[in-house]
Amino acid sequence: MSALFPALVHGSARPALRFGERALTYGQLASAAGALAVRLSGAGRVAVWATPSLETAVGVVAALLAGVPAVPLNPRTGERELRHIVGDSTPALVLAAPGVELPRVLDGLARIDVPVAAPDQTTPLPGEPDPSSAALVVYTSGTTGPPKGAVVPRRAVATTLDALADAWDWTADDVLVHSLPLFHVHGLVLGTLGPLRRGGSVRHVGKFSTEGVAQELGAGGTMLFGVPTMYHRLAEVLDDDAELRKALTGARLLVSGSAALPVHDHERIFAATGRRVVERYGMTETLMNTSVRVDGEPRAGSVGVPLPGVELRLVEEDGTEIDAYDGETVGEIQVRGPHLFTEYLNRPDATAAAFDGSWFRTGDMAVRDPDGYVRIVGRKATDLIKSGGYKIGAGEIENALLEHPGVREAAVTGEPDDDLGERIVAWVVPTDPARPPAAPELADHVAGQLAPHKRPRTVRFLQALPRNDMGKIMKRALPHD
Repeated sequence: MSALFPALVHGSARPALRFGERALTYGQLASAAGALAVRLSGAGRVAVWATPSLETAVGVVAALLAGVPAVPLNPRTGERELRHIVGDSTPALVLAAPGVELPRVLDGLARIDVPVAAPDQTTPLPGEPDPSSAALVVYTSGTTGPPKGAVVPRRAVATTLDALADAWDWTADDVLVHSLPLFHVHGLVLGTLGPLRRGGSVRHVGKFSTEGVAQELGAGGTMLFGVPTMYHRLAEVLDDDAELRKALTGARLLVSGSAALPVHDHERIFAATGRRVVERYGMTETLMNTSVRVDGEPRAGSVGVPLPGVELRLVEEDGTEIDAYDGETVGEIQVRGPHLFTEYLNRPDATAAAFDGSWFRTGDMAVRDPDGYVRIVGRKATDLIKSGGYKIGAGEIENALLEHPGVREAAVTGEPDDDLGERIVAWVVPTDPARPPAAPELADHVAGQLAPHKRPRTVRFLQALPRNDMGKIMKRALPHD
């Protein structure tokens, strides 16, 4: 019996997965994944070539049923990084959709083409593995070195999905729409395994488009998961797209994650639809930590409150715990609870360095409002700017810049300064490249919105900001002088 996916046990005709025009009911998914699980039993780790397809979903579910850790592989990963991931995780085989060409790096692995058709004979589902056993090995982005494999236990998957169900009133009646990749936590764990744990259904629209979102939400979708880039594109066309406005207005829940959603996009969507986008905060190593609750106050720019079972604290650089709930005092987020990963695969040194006792060091900087709402101001490594004796989060300056009509996109960094320690640098994509706003105008705009010491000292204009597959701005790739 599957404790992770109770709905599979009943084998019903309820819709479970739909990718484009291809779909599986719970009965069909149980048959296909159950039969594949028998083949995977005892295989050690298995790699999954994680295209946005039924085969990826069936393959991961089969591995989980078999108690075999799945290693999702990003099909866009370069050869060098892919070779590292495969060498580090040493999978016994790779699961892929039939007909998909795999890179030569995977030539040494046995391959199983994932069948999605139900077998002639029903296979009983395997018994449930120990909750502490590994469910997934998900590799981090590798911004500070080779990617590390975060070992995510089964209990973390169950804990996070159940906590989100509590926060979002997520039930079997919900139909989730998304177009996220399936090689990371957002698209795979939340967007695919989440609905399956609830007994609801997933509609993956393939490559993101405003038309695809409107069509699926308008045809019975109740929830939308996306990243800020997607919501920005939705906000850009809402005024001229009545069908999209109607679809978003009718959705029960709009969720954004993986990076901060700019406040001005929050407000544009709310003005057009009357719907607030809910933000949540998580990481590969922690799954989900906080969220704005559906029964709580919607608040643009906040990632809400700690989820059930999550303990969260802010600490100073020396590890001293911060007691303040004043919306101003910045500290590093540390968390603990059953939602955490167990280790970085083959990296006991990195695992030890990631923890302060039982607390995981997230590297994210935040403030807490008086009612406990958490506002993230940036990453400790790239977004905490120490200027003139102040600790300043880049995120709040970016949001202020985005409220200026002449700014389309913005990123903020710190650079060494002999007088201030670090000076604030704004990287701006102007709304009209031919007529960008003047730098002093932008600096005064920020100072008027926030405080004088938070004004950018340097403004640099770009045609576009460098982003990764998830739409996150890659600040280390900005063209520093």
